[in-house]
Amino acid sequence: MYQRYFHFSSMPFAMNPDPGFLYPSSQHAAALTMLEYAVESQAPFCLLTGEIGSGKTTLLRHFLRSLGDKITVGLISNTHGQFRSIHPWALSSLGIVPHDDSDIALYEALIDFFVHEYRKGRRTLMVVDEAHNLTASILEELRLLSNVNSEKDLALQVLLVGQPELRTKLEQPELEQFAQRVSVDFHLGPLTLEDARAYIRHRLTVAGGDSSLFHAEAISFIHGHTAGVPRLINRLCDLALVYAFAEQQRTINVQLLQHVLQDRNQRGAMPLFGGRQAAKSRVAAADAGVSPERG
Repeated sequence: MYQRYFHFSSMPFAMNPDPGFLYPSSQHAAALTMLEYAVESQAPFCLLTGEIGSGKTTLLRHFLRSLGDKITVGLISNTHGQFRSIHPWALSSLGIVPHDDSDIALYEALIDFFVHEYRKGRRTLMVVDEAHNLTASILEELRLLSNVNSEKDLALQVLLVGQPELRTKLEQPELEQFAQRVSVDFHLGPLTLEDARAYIRHRLTVAGGDSSLFHAEAISFIHGHTAGVPRLINRLCDLALVYAFAEQQRTINVQLLQHVLQDRNQRGAMPLFGGRQAAKSRVAAADAGVSPERG
């Protein structure tokens, strides 16, 4: 709708996790370094957590693109609490067809695959996205799969990606052995105002647009109302561009953003800023006597 009006080659704030738009904020760059270190140091288990919309999936896809041919990747992304076993999902992610569907056959097919890849000079990286949905019993299955590793040889690595409750889950007594095997971990927090400015300008530039399209005060306004959560920043920026196109404005100012929020509140549309991190930041700002509009 507004692409031609603003001379964009693509949508700068699309909701899909496109690695090409990854902005390496200080913490996203640190998280990427930790993931790279985990692979290079042959960490058996590593953990990446972050609030909803913090950019975990975009970062993950960028990381997976960077892996060489010495790593075989299996990605499990459709996790839910009704998983009966991790084995069939792991087999599917690796394109393995077992001889039969018995529990023993599934387990042996996985182990045979890990060993076979290792003999060819490759390690297997099993990535579980939305891992906070996994039960303690499923996580324990993952730990037992890692027994294929010996003291000297590592055939399987596991990367768990999820929301903060995953960390709480790993504090359960029955998962103590699992938690002890996590040797690399990182938590993504919200963007600072400085990073939010750079993030918005970065996405505008990647999309072929003018990096100064959003006024400095408008970016402060956006940061204050989204608590620095990238997904919420994208949603508000995208709506602002739609409104600017409709009103034939060439730049985004605070008045336009206020118009966007007023319209949404009046129409009772889906809450734009209902995320937990945004709520936490508003409470903290209220306790400190700070207005969110001031970022």
